[in-house]
Amino acid sequence: MKKILVANRGEIAIRVMKTAEKMGIKTVAVFSTADRHAPHVKFADEAVCIGEPPSTQSYLRGDKIIEVAKQLHADAIHPGYGFLSENAEFAELCEQNNIVFIGPRSKAIKIMGSKLAAKEAVKHYNIPMVPGIDEAITDISKAKEIAKEIGFPILIKASAGGGGKGMRIVEKENELESQMNRAISEATSAFGDGSVFIEKYVTSPRHIEIQIMADSYGNILHFFERECSIQRRHQKVVEEAPSSILTPELRHKMGEAAVLVAKSCDYLGAGTVEFLLDADRNYYFLEMNTRLQVEHPVSEIISGVDLVELQIRVARGEALPMKQDDLKIHGHALELRVYAEDPLNDFLPSVGHLDTYKLPVGKGIRVDNGYEEGMDIPIYYDPMLSKLITYGKSREEAIQLMLKAISDYDVQGVKTTLPFGTYVFEHEAFRSGNFDTNFVKKHYELEATKEHLKVEEKIAALIALKKYLEDQKLVRLPNS
Repeated sequence: MKKILVANRGEIAIRVMKTAEKMGIKTVAVFSTADRHAPHVKFADEAVCIGEPPSTQSYLRGDKIIEVAKQLHADAIHPGYGFLSENAEFAELCEQNNIVFIGPRSKAIKIMGSKLAAKEAVKHYNIPMVPGIDEAITDISKAKEIAKEIGFPILIKASAGGGGKGMRIVEKENELESQMNRAISEATSAFGDGSVFIEKYVTSPRHIEIQIMADSYGNILHFFERECSIQRRHQKVVEEAPSSILTPELRHKMGEAAVLVAKSCDYLGAGTVEFLLDADRNYYFLEMNTRLQVEHPVSEIISGVDLVELQIRVARGEALPMKQDDLKIHGHALELRVYAEDPLNDFLPSVGHLDTYKLPVGKGIRVDNGYEEGMDIPIYYDPMLSKLITYGKSREEAIQLMLKAISDYDVQGVKTTLPFGTYVFEHEAFRSGNFDTNFVKKHYELEATKEHLKVEEKIAALIALKKYLEDQKLVRLPNS
């Protein structure tokens, strides 16, 4: 493998290119006209414009990407995450054109891309699953029967879904019909597939995922867990490894379960098996992500491996160079996703110009970055600027280093999630490990609302003062 085309942009494109460079492999960047001067374009050995800014006209154009790969004699394509990374048709297209897709086979992507098909594949291995139904449903009366059987609250989920789309929590029976119709409509609009299913809603869950890697010789390893319970709108914002709640026994059990999930679909390459952990520490299979995850750096740091390098080695037919017993957890790692979003305005995107953009540096600090000072944030893509990762011998050390790194970050011109990061890492619930996926709702939304009220009160006071001064002028006029 002498040349890899990286079918992505931003920090993940640079992340992949850095490992390729270390391995002596040339890289090709693809870019839209909005990304013409982006750092990933400059970093690559070669770069080709593939279309206009909307991703449907550029980064999602599988046919165009294959064409560029063939023209420039690329041996393989790395899809990163997002865009075409979990697109089975694109993986097949690579196979048909004798280009190595650095990811799983298309069959595994198809199975795990459908939550229903994934449940079907996994249930033969006796892996715990959240109580619910294993078939798509649109019949409201049947849905009501099932909901009564498993008990409220329930969760309606899109089979083809992700990122919280097509997902609805239903507390009471009289809300079921309207919420189901909304979920079906949202799933159809987002994925072109309105299939939904019902399962028991696990209250106060923790989101634990296991990083796995499989080669073509039947070896499947897990690289321990990541905790991703700090989320907003079902999207992760803070991740850590290892989890502060798992015992060695539970870690071993969940790791073995993740390996079986990979086995169930004849998996190849890097993947993540996601679980929910309830208040009694029962775990339930949630889904499998058939790609490299955004949060993979925390797993790399604690296990001492380069996951992208392993992806490339497995893709070119090599066996994994280590055994499960060789892998040990070293220290603790945290990751904050730095988004161009306003955490005081419901995390809405904050597009604009990066007037100042200075990154923290130092021992135990890693920044996977995709931007530089003077750039504009395009409105067409995910607003993540970078990922801030810190490592310490203990969780406390990693937290303190993270707080220092956040304060050393300097971003002017757009709002970011950095202040939200400070809030999380200083919060007693996070520091004590006593938190779940409702952290933002329980703690932050209340604080953000209070902050908004303070601002509104200040504005109201200024308006009242202005009105008072104007009235005073009017009162004094007749005497002047």
